[in-house]
Amino acid sequence: MSDTPSNRSNVVWILSDQHRAQALGWNGDVNLSTPAIDNLARSGVVFTNAVAGTPWCTPFRSALLTGMYPHQNGCARAPSRLDPRHKTVAHAFANAGYHTAWVGKWHLGGSNSPDHVVPVGERGGFDYWRGYENNNKQNDVWVYGGESEEPERLPDYETRSLSRVFLSHLEQQVSAHPEQPFFGVLSVQPPHSPYVPPHDSTVRSPATVNLRPNVPVSPRVQEKAKRDIAGYSAMVEEVDRMVAEVWVGLTKLGVDRETYIIYLSDHGDMLGSHGQWEKSSPWEESIRIPFVIGCTGSHAHIQTGAVDYPLNHVDIAPTTLGLCGIETPADMVGYDFSAQVVHTSRRFPMHESAPAGQPESAKPPESALLQQIPRKFHPNSVNRAWRGVVTRDGWKYVCTPGNDWLMFDLNDDPFEMNNLCYNTVFQAQKERLHAELSRLLEETGDDFALPAIALER
Repeated sequence: MSDTPSNRSNVVWILSDQHRAQALGWNGDVNLSTPAIDNLARSGVVFTNAVAGTPWCTPFRSALLTGMYPHQNGCARAPSRLDPRHKTVAHAFANAGYHTAWVGKWHLGGSNSPDHVVPVGERGGFDYWRGYENNNKQNDVWVYGGESEEPERLPDYETRSLSRVFLSHLEQQVSAHPEQPFFGVLSVQPPHSPYVPPHDSTVRSPATVNLRPNVPVSPRVQEKAKRDIAGYSAMVEEVDRMVAEVWVGLTKLGVDRETYIIYLSDHGDMLGSHGQWEKSSPWEESIRIPFVIGCTGSHAHIQTGAVDYPLNHVDIAPTTLGLCGIETPADMVGYDFSAQVVHTSRRFPMHESAPAGQPESAKPPESALLQQIPRKFHPNSVNRAWRGVVTRDGWKYVCTPGNDWLMFDLNDDPFEMNNLCYNTVFQAQKERLHAELSRLLEETGDDFALPAIALER
């Protein structure tokens, strides 16, 4: 371990599961209230074009931790085992003198079972790890790891119990090593299905739920969507209360003024839009995720407002390291957006130039690669592999193997109800997007078969 730099910032990731970006107060969702996340956004930076490049639990998490695309790190489906030979963001922080901690859902151990125990040597290099592989019962969660490895049933709803475990560990760490910076991850299952909030939650009546315009006018679809969104919204509000609890907890520990809090999710949820449910689809409700970097006090040099560059899952680890002036490891392929978060003149305590390891001339990406790598047979989702690209200027283009499929102008059609893929008026736009998708596939080593799209006359 290197010498600990006492003037470096702490970082906390709060990672939820299946929280679509549209389901937030600041994004105008009238079915819920998210004051804590909204306040976090007001105190810092919102990436309005953040996407889950692979909107599926395990692939996203593998990209999040390694900074590599899922087809590069071997975690192309859920479940998959993250090869422990891959270095993660935790290793990079540890090499810079940080204490690292993971609490909660892992889902990188190669199993979908809540009974699967992730071996100690396969926990991503975190100094402290207490969690579980996967579980879809938020009121009945068992965790293991930590100092004793003893399994423990959480006494309360998952978000409430795990936040206490997380803050308790940070309190012990800060008390014992007050000069050592930390990187901590609090990872929770809600608002993932089943849409069952805590027993004492206030859940609105499904009859009062407002649906997005792209939910089909079908009694079967709308009835289910309203019922699910009512429970989902209450779960999002519970996640929001957890964010508030962590923020207050950091304040009580006296470290809030030097801690970046990053709120994000691993993918969204269709919840009836286009007649689809859950994830692994290329539509906006599945791929768009909240990504907020907030901080207070001595971090007054953070820029507040919105960043519209497309931030993909592979960019999160480099950006997080960059906020702390830590060089991006060579095997991480993502972009470091820290220069878009903090003012150039106050970028890092020890770095006054471009993000470490990134050339001054490097420009933020104008597009992001979208992937469903294997064909997925889950109900209510797309029964095909697909690849796509989404651009900063508001376009999306998606192909299935050997076939062009979807193209949307998101500026004009944010609910994706007008597929322009086969409209020859937009052929030039289609060729531009096709070329960009082809470039990204070649750049990342993805051998997906694209179609020929030249017009036949």
